[in-house]
Amino acid sequence: MKKIEVCLSPELIHLYDLKDKIVVVVDIFRATTTMVTAFANDVKSILPLSSLEECRAMSDHGYIIAGERNGQTAEGFELGNSPLSYLNGAYSEKKIAMTTTNGTLTIEKSRKGSSEILVGAFINLKSTVHYLQTQGNDILIHCAGWKGKFNLEDSLYAGALVDGLSESHDYDCDSAIATRSLYLQNKHDLTAFLQQASHAKRLQNHNIEADIDFCLTMDIYNIVVKVVDGELVKNK
Repeated sequence: MKKIEVCLSPELIHLYDLKDKIVVVVDIFRATTTMVTAFANDVKSILPLSSLEECRAMSDHGYIIAGERNGQTAEGFELGNSPLSYLNGAYSEKKIAMTTTNGTLTIEKSRKGSSEILVGAFINLKSTVHYLQTQGNDILIHCAGWKGKFNLEDSLYAGALVDGLSESHDYDCDSAIATRSLYLQNKHDLTAFLQQASHAKRLQNHNIEADIDFCLTMDIYNIVVKVVDGELVKNK
């Protein structure tokens, strides 16, 4: 039976063997939610980059630049990290270069040896589950956390994905067991539970509660987003 594991932070990823595994990167608040939303609203591609400097330079190469640090839009960037910015096809057919505090770095750290990298969010959970059930590879869920630390929202998503794959994938990884239990205990009201989460409080301080509510909405979009040749694209 195929296996599933959960890495709770990019700081722990060196402890895992990524060879031939599908890695699902998750940064619920907000990078992976934003990426999925962008593709659901017809963005052409997203180039994930680790540094502000790399990202800023892509404005000279036909990209719209999106930069976020510590929850706020970085100076000089057209976009930050809000999924709501992409609604109603606002950037349809545009190429986006994106750098965020946690999510894009986690994608970078997921490359070594992995067979494929997906980005996951609650807004396309079922689609991601269905796609993974059709694949023959073991899975590693890679939580972006917050600056290397554990966070609740990414771990809840990991638990939801483990639960969704529990009939097709086996797990004996303690973090998979723990995150699934956390999700099952709180799935009926994720918003109420996550009001105590540290990153939710950070975002509330920036008056972006609408982003939080959107990020915790289940299955708005029926798409899968993956990395192909270094860029994120919508799976066809």
